Amino acid sequence: MISPIILVDYDPNWPTLFNELRDRVAAVLGDLVVVIEHVGSTSIPGCRAKPIIDMDVVIASRADLLQAVALLATLGYVHQGDLGIKGREAFVTPANTLPHHLYVCDSQNEQYHRHILFRNYLRAHPEEVQAYSALKQSLAQQFRHDRDAYNRSKDQFVTRILQRAAQGT
Repeated sequence: MISPIILVDYDPNWPTLFNELRDRVAAVLGDLVVVIEHVGSTSIPGCRAKPIIDMDVVIASRADLLQAVALLATLGYVHQGDLGIKGREAFVTPANTLPHHLYVCDSQNEQYHRHILFRNYLRAHPEEVQAYSALKQSLAQQFRHDRDAYNRSKDQFVTRILQRAAQGT
């Protein structure tokens, strides 16, 4: 059975937890890393979220992917492939670590740019954070055991925010 969608209030410790995860990954990947970004709702102050840190690890080139996969395996990460999002590679996180999602992509990846655009817009617009949190809470109650429906139902809001962010409004 799929675990229920549970949202919690923003935890001011999430950035610190991200930093711990980032430092561990950066230490093993070394010069392959361009940047490691905290993305998703846990990266947005005041936003309700599933208490799972999302990390986008940006590497200089897709040519570095096999080496990144091998190095991450030394920490216990298991490569899952792109899971349907071209150019963004997902990993199963090691046992006994903080709950998190780790993705590897290059700096040209569209999904990475969407993550940053969305995060930065919401960080600058707290009124939208409140609206997003309320929407997520309502959807989590409505689709408690259906993650696909929960995610699809957020699409219209996310698209609107990305359009506003791209327009600079």
